[in-house]
Amino acid sequence: MPPIDREKVGRSFGRQAGEYDRYAVVQKRVVARLLGQLDDLPAPRAVLDIGTGTGMLLGRLADRYPAARAVGVDLAPAMAEAARDSLAGRGVEILVADAEALPFADNTFDLVVSSSTFQWLETLHGAFGEAHRVLAPGGRFRFALFGGETLRELKASYRQALASGGGPDRTHQFATADGVLTALVACGFTDCGVHAELETEYHEDARAVLRAIKRVGAGTAAVPAGGLGGRRVTQEMLTIYDREYSAGGRVPATYEVVYGWGMKPG
Repeated sequence: MPPIDREKVGRSFGRQAGEYDRYAVVQKRVVARLLGQLDDLPAPRAVLDIGTGTGMLLGRLADRYPAARAVGVDLAPAMAEAARDSLAGRGVEILVADAEALPFADNTFDLVVSSSTFQWLETLHGAFGEAHRVLAPGGRFRFALFGGETLRELKASYRQALASGGGPDRTHQFATADGVLTALVACGFTDCGVHAELETEYHEDARAVLRAIKRVGAGTAAVPAGGLGGRRVTQEMLTIYDREYSAGGRVPATYEVVYGWGMKPG
């Protein structure tokens, strides 16, 4: 997998800020599921949402914890601006910041959350380490990211297309559930756990799958610069995808969602 260009990822998501909520079907399901996993936690005094995007999760957190300080950060300035617009008057703070270099003092938050963000990092250790640092002792970390089975139909079709023409596999490699748990433990979290679920979108054809990925800003990250190996390989991939996976006039796009949790000792 080519190295991830974080600035390019930020620009890609920023360009789609205006229509992200319209096309983020799976991401909305993940937010709802993640919120349900907070039911067993005490109300925090301060909560941080990493990769807040358009504010989808942050707004729900502000509603749930009206007495708490609610803060969101996002790498893409356009996303942060969209969140400020959508949550205007809600009493939340939104900053442009990197998940691997959070602009907060140690022990600031009682709860740190993140949804559909950490999969675009080279490794999880930097972001998990920062989440641990800004949590107060006893604070909780709850998050969801896309795991290794994500876009498995696209990847299988692409690799089959490559087999006839050679060239490196340029698809994005998502973290495994085991890798997520290992990173949590390595960064000092206790009471850790992970749980993976599959979510499926359906589209009219393979080309529509690629359009959907791009419409939520993930095109640059999921499909590296230069495309998936050139016009011939891409066309062959689309043909294989439609042939192998079409049923009832639709094709699936599978996402593996890894939910994770941990606590900062103290």
